Amino acid sequence: MPIIQSGILQAIPQHALYLTFTLKSDTDTLAAINTLKAVLALVDGEHIVLALGNSLVQLLGGKIDGLRDFKTIEGSQVSLPSTPAALWCWCRAGQREELVHQLRHLRRILSTAFELQQVVDAFKVGTGRDLSGYEDGTENPEDMAAINAAIVQEKPANLNGSSFVAIQQWQHNFIQFEAMSEFEQDNMIGRRKIDNLELEDAPESAHVKRTAQENFTPEAFILRRSMPWANDDNAGLYFVAFGKSFDAFEAQLQRMSGAEDGIVDAVFKFSLPITGAYFWCPPMKGSSLDLSALGI
Repeated sequence: MPIIQSGILQAIPQHALYLTFTLKSDTDTLAAINTLKAVLALVDGEHIVLALGNSLVQLLGGKIDGLRDFKTIEGSQVSLPSTPAALWCWCRAGQREELVHQLRHLRRILSTAFELQQVVDAFKVGTGRDLSGYEDGTENPEDMAAINAAIVQEKPANLNGSSFVAIQQWQHNFIQFEAMSEFEQDNMIGRRKIDNLELEDAPESAHVKRTAQENFTPEAFILRRSMPWANDDNAGLYFVAFGKSFDAFEAQLQRMSGAEDGIVDAVFKFSLPITGAYFWCPPMKGSSLDLSALGI
């Protein structure tokens, strides 16, 4: 089996930072390569998962089949912002202070060629719940099924073990959510908050029905590693979906957005995405990232 950035397959941590970086206007290919080489010493694939955006891959003169920029879904009946970036880092830690040092070191090294676009402070709620109180990622594939859904296999050797990741930062409107009855909330999600039991008679707009991975052709399985986030008065869910391609994520988003059948996922009643981007997560070679697919 190819060597994978192990943080992708591990359970979500207690604390995390999601970072995105853009290229500085004067960054050339050599500066980008040298900066990437310098940051590799920090990236172990477990405590820090790193992914490259399409703009960076193009600057490096490379091509990763399947990597592209996120664009809105044609026919979508809701807003799906596109906020591309050159680099994405998922800093994972059991203790908050570990993230302080990870962020400090990453910013120092990357500042030569990259600008920090966004820092999202995330955390685990209970056993893995959204701030709305509902369990998140109930239908996540596990074990070999997770690998088959999230990891590139049977491709050229320097691509095997890599993964594609789609991210969206969703912002919740808690005033709107709390104005709903518990019955309305449960039907919006399609599960009972109290025991996570799926509602067989939930409306077609229920989130569970819109995203049932086995109900797509082909099946649309993704590995979710989403976490709640908060900043001052704003909060929500930082959605993270790892896949062997972006196809499964796009199939789900097409149905959620109403582009497929005109039915919009009810979750849009209280939460909206404010970012959206695609990245490629390189595999590992030994204890370091394998960037040979990009000639590095």
